[in-house]
Amino acid sequence: MASRKKVALLFGGRSAEHDISLISASAVFKNLNPDKYQITCIYINREGNWRTVESPLTLRSSFDKGQFFSFLPWQTSSSSQKIDADIFFPVLHGPYGEDGSIQGLFELAGVPYVGATVLASALGMDKAVSKTLFLSEGLPVVHHKIYLESDFTKKPDSILESIQENFVCPFFIKPANLGSSIGITKVKKSNQILEALNLAFQNDRKIIVEEGIQGREIECSILGNDNPEASLPGEVIPHREFYDYRDKYIEGKTSFAIPANLPPSVTKEIQNAAIRAFIAIECSGMARVDFFIQEKTEKIFLSEINTIPGFTEISMYPKLWEISGLPFPALLDRLIMLGIERHRTIHQKSGRFRS
Repeated sequence: MASRKKVALLFGGRSAEHDISLISASAVFKNLNPDKYQITCIYINREGNWRTVESPLTLRSSFDKGQFFSFLPWQTSSSSQKIDADIFFPVLHGPYGEDGSIQGLFELAGVPYVGATVLASALGMDKAVSKTLFLSEGLPVVHHKIYLESDFTKKPDSILESIQENFVCPFFIKPANLGSSIGITKVKKSNQILEALNLAFQNDRKIIVEEGIQGREIECSILGNDNPEASLPGEVIPHREFYDYRDKYIEGKTSFAIPANLPPSVTKEIQNAAIRAFIAIECSGMARVDFFIQEKTEKIFLSEINTIPGFTEISMYPKLWEISGLPFPALLDRLIMLGIERHRTIHQKSGRFRS
């Protein structure tokens, strides 16, 4: 037991995906082998303050009771609050957790952490920028346009006209920097556009309008650093119009085909595209890459990449690795090893970080 690695598990956070983070962290906590790891659980509230708690399984009403501390816990003078960890494991979905913010903090502190670096996190979080990068790499990205709230405020009629000229219903309007289907609308009639824009702009200053691909939703999990591997793909079969927030985390009526029923050649094509997307943003550790297969043409389209994918009990990321031969606890072992490996490599190359 004395040789157990000390893991600091971070969850909660300031984003609209705060509650999903708690669910994901609960699953990670339950699957971290206590014989291998000594776990310190750090809850970050919606204001961005930190507090150690017993576990993410604790009653949520107790999370906000007690003293919170500085967002630089390794610099605090109080020994009762100082975080002693061999590696930090952020399970923080959305802005301030998945966008490079917390990763930058870890880099400044010189501590190992699980998952993507600052650059990859920022690129993966901003779906507008990542789509531009994917296009430059020749990946088959869904037709889309990007709009800013400042332009919409100045010339709303011009934005509405642009959307109507470039897209045929149904299509999607979504925030550029958010996940878990928050703020997304499937626009089926033109009179829904204004309401959908207002909803998306409530969550981000930049939004994406994206062609609605009629067909199958496919997801593929990636694991690794410089030599990433792809899992078998899985298929999401939505209960409603699309796999929305309510069905993901409340109703749970969407079904899944794990693995997806695909010809071997299509499976290989999706795996290769997923790895290319992972490499394109210089990702490390983990990612889930989402695709569409168009019904009429059977063409494959890349939708987006998620650098901190869901880790709930029904989430695709761990389930796809399980069906590919890597159970949840072993997957977490690999992720921790990859984080330590990347930290050691960078430290040896640059001398920037403490060992």
